[in-house]
Amino acid sequence: MIAVGLDVLESQPRSFSGKRLGLLTNQASVNSHLIHNRILLQRRFGERLTTLFSPQHGFYSEKQDNMIESGHSTDMFTGLPIYSLYGELRKPSREMLENVDVLLIDLMDVGTRVYTFLYTMAYCLEAAREYGKQVVVLDRPNPVGGVAVEGNLLKEEWRSFVGLYSLPMRHGLTFGELALLINNEYKIGADLEVIPMQGWRREMLFRETGLPWVFPSPNMPTPETALVYPGQVIWEGTNISEGRGTTLPFELFGSPFLDHTEVMSFLEKTELPGCYLRPLLFQPTSGKWAEMVCTGFQLHVTDPHAYLPYRTSLALLQALLHLYPQHFVYKDPPYEYEYSKLPMDLILGSREVREQLEQGMAVESMEERWHQELQEFDQLRREYFLYAQ
Repeated sequence: MIAVGLDVLESQPRSFSGKRLGLLTNQASVNSHLIHNRILLQRRFGERLTTLFSPQHGFYSEKQDNMIESGHSTDMFTGLPIYSLYGELRKPSREMLENVDVLLIDLMDVGTRVYTFLYTMAYCLEAAREYGKQVVVLDRPNPVGGVAVEGNLLKEEWRSFVGLYSLPMRHGLTFGELALLINNEYKIGADLEVIPMQGWRREMLFRETGLPWVFPSPNMPTPETALVYPGQVIWEGTNISEGRGTTLPFELFGSPFLDHTEVMSFLEKTELPGCYLRPLLFQPTSGKWAEMVCTGFQLHVTDPHAYLPYRTSLALLQALLHLYPQHFVYKDPPYEYEYSKLPMDLILGSREVREQLEQGMAVESMEERWHQELQEFDQLRREYFLYAQ
């Protein structure tokens, strides 16, 4: 049985030396019995748990989309204040941390560069350094495993709240390992500790852990969603439906102007292992093309250890760019608080990747160009491994 960092903390006689505690969390941060961390921590530490913080999508993961902010509130169960870190501020202020000596961070990440929980954690590390607080990360599994890395590294000029650091799209690190890497490599220098899991191995996907899945954001309903997300997130930068407004976000994608046969024919030149694209029609109830019938696909992952999510979705993007130039469009700004840069470039972390797709370069050839930097990142990340492969 896997014990997440929260479970490990529960089993320790740790008191934090009488210090006041804050907690960055959302509704997905439960123990192996589905009991939420704030309940467990309040039972144990009583009034010393003083403050809650929430990331994007709200404390209860109720906010559906990007740039839908949450206000501050009071938790109905503990009576504690909840400060939103996805609203007027994305970095905690001195006032928010006034009653906190140690900030516990316990969030379920999904192993993808553009998922904003990572950058909320990074801003908390910066604030902790500035205001003299300690940070303790309670680690959780990377749901897409800790072995594979994939994609180009983000370029400096495309930094944003969906990419502050030079990471590949699929980074292969746990949240605790990410915290250690970022705190050290990017010279944040916060007083940081990670409470590791017990029993997790790098090759494990989430379904193999035996842990319950609670959705960390409203369009991440299952571990299977997380498997496709490192590629399928790119549709957020286009007029292609990424399946919001359906029961299978990111697994379903399409639009009214697609043709199944044309798309499948275009994809024949690219090797796409570990998946099957099943043609279908779907009708979103909200979001892009709401109440309209879309021609598209369900992306079934048949071999998650062979599947290459970023390659697969880039090949699909290239297909739609070239097949439907009169209909396909990129989303205009703003996107995650960037008001001038093209959202697709922010998601890809590079303008060059988009331009190469537009020019018809084979995705495998693009991968060859990223190989060296990806290998260098792979070597770097190993310095921060907390778990064996």
